[in-house]
Amino acid sequence: MTLSYLIFDASDDGGGTGSWEAMASVRAPDVAAVLAEAQQVIDAAQAQSPGPRAPLDEGGAWDALLQLQPEGDWTVVMLTLTGPWEWGEALLAALAPDA
Repeated sequence: MTLSYLIFDASDDGGGTGSWEAMASVRAPDVAAVLAEAQQVIDAAQAQSPGPRAPLDEGGAWDALLQLQPEGDWTVVMLTLTGPWEWGEALLAALAPDA
């Protein structure tokens, strides 16, 4: 899979947990494509899950948050993944090998 819309920025909490955030701002005709790409990332995360999906502070091993924010003619799509640092880095390296 090649990511066309989502480019992730990573942050490490220093304790082995990471957060990866991506944002795409697109016009209406491209919203479905961005949402499909985000769902592919979430599906890949689930397939390579390091444990149960739930908020980390509720005992989850990883989680994902997908948000849409309309801004006039544009829609901002935001995807945030959280989980073990090594898992997230390996996941995104496999999804975006050229990044």
